[in-house]
Amino acid sequence: MKKEKILLWKCRDRVFELGRRPLIMGILNVTPDSFSDGGRFFDPKAAVERGLQMLAEGADILDVGGESTRPGAADVPADEELDRVIPVIRELAGQPNAVLSIDTMKASVARAAMKAGARIINDVSALTHDADMPRLAREYGAGVVLMHMQGTPRTMQKEPRYDDVAAQVSGYLRARVESLVADGLERDTLAVDPGIGFGKTVEHNVSLLANLGTLAAAGRPVVVGLSRKSFLGKLTGCEVSERLAPSLAGLVFCILNGAHIMRVHDVKESRHAVTVALALAGGG
Repeated sequence: MKKEKILLWKCRDRVFELGRRPLIMGILNVTPDSFSDGGRFFDPKAAVERGLQMLAEGADILDVGGESTRPGAADVPADEELDRVIPVIRELAGQPNAVLSIDTMKASVARAAMKAGARIINDVSALTHDADMPRLAREYGAGVVLMHMQGTPRTMQKEPRYDDVAAQVSGYLRARVESLVADGLERDTLAVDPGIGFGKTVEHNVSLLANLGTLAAAGRPVVVGLSRKSFLGKLTGCEVSERLAPSLAGLVFCILNGAHIMRVHDVKESRHAVTVALALAGGG
């Protein structure tokens, strides 16, 4: 793992010191149409059980989402999204040392999640979809993940184009950080995510990951979510259910090249891969 200065990431009353080891963010989709789990955790009880399992397996953060952002996904009304995620967040937030993230673009959902005990807002629109989101994040001192996406989930995979994908994505995220800091958000609350698969071709995704260092120019922790994504299937020919090995290969590459937080479906296996990779990279 490349030696870096320690970065603080403030998430309400929790402060992470990033740079010594990457954090594992477990994905908890409370949706009927996720590309990866096909609605296995749509029932709140099943979602809570899955969350508890991921905590036991070593997840540092649980990222709870009630609206699919897979390519072509339809919008979900706020009331329905709230019904899906709030009971789950409320239940899991009571667990010792649990850090909950809400994966949403809606300020009303984020506010309810904060009240229920979430500490992080993971917004695929980088706080641009809902004009109330920056003020809400500032009000709660929430940790924020700013992700790059070309277009919207419904349109993002319709012929995405870039002149220089790494430079354009890193430039966009740097600009969002500076804009939000100017708007009153604390710099140490912000993290950045290149948005693998969000308005990118296979070639764009590979180029972004090969140039992860460009994201460090934002001076903020780097989040990467590549777990089970379609570009891994296109590279290997693997179906979703067969993408554990490709996902772990990508994870190890990312943590050895500067990623601070990995968003994953398979927590136990990812934690084991991180442990071995860091031990070997550090000579034991």
